[in-house]
Amino acid sequence: MSVAQRNNVKISGRGTRPILFSHGYGCDQNMWRFVAPAFEVDYKVVLFDHVGAGKSDLSAFSKTKYNTLAGYAQDVIEICDELNLRDVTFVGHSVSSMIGVLAAVQRPDLFHSLVLVGPSPRYVNDGAYVGGFERKEIEGLLEMVDSNYLGWAAAITPAIMGNKDRPELAKELENSFCQTDPAIGKFFARVTFLSDNRADLAKIHIPTLVLQCSEDIIAPTCVGEFVHREIANSEIVYMKATGHCPNLSAPEETVAAIQSFLGQHRSSESAAHGRG
Repeated sequence: MSVAQRNNVKISGRGTRPILFSHGYGCDQNMWRFVAPAFEVDYKVVLFDHVGAGKSDLSAFSKTKYNTLAGYAQDVIEICDELNLRDVTFVGHSVSSMIGVLAAVQRPDLFHSLVLVGPSPRYVNDGAYVGGFERKEIEGLLEMVDSNYLGWAAAITPAIMGNKDRPELAKELENSFCQTDPAIGKFFARVTFLSDNRADLAKIHIPTLVLQCSEDIIAPTCVGEFVHREIANSEIVYMKATGHCPNLSAPEETVAAIQSFLGQHRSSESAAHGRG
């Protein structure tokens, strides 16, 4: 089976410059359906499902490979290599932000820029570092995931999504969580919430955009600001969007922020080449 088949890769768009969208925990590529089409005029748009999500090949899931986020980053690299993608803009939501960071650290030759939507390099508070959760809170969350995955999904998705006045958004997220194989969902939850990628941020040297939502309980503002400080060549945009999933709740604002960032960096490249 090819990498493209394994990860259910879908390609669209009329451009040649690739933009690769990577979904968050409990989701699949469908979560980008309000964002990705806006880039089809100028880019080659690449969507995929992480192994264990969506229509990926579930038989490819390995606890050994996916015991850390590095396994998912390796998949991103393999997708780029198989499709011969270079100069890639990687757009990662939530945990996929750090997957993109790891891929770019390992293979900087593949990537032009990173867009990190609601990133968190570590969810657990650690000394002066505020990740948003105490260790006991994360342990309690993971215990609930293990004992009642579907009940946990129903309980946590409204808080993740925010936007209490739009309950249909939380319901969609809950349905997405519930479509994930529970055994894989439980395993990936532990990998996600116990990961620590703070030291990897300083290894990024390509243009990076941090999109920070308001009232995000999963990745609070102080976390986005930490990511921004640690990545030298980065900028942060504070979004009006609330909750953790602006790709669903505020796609227009999300698209505008990404387009502005890419337009700025592509323009500066063109100017530099012109001077040369």
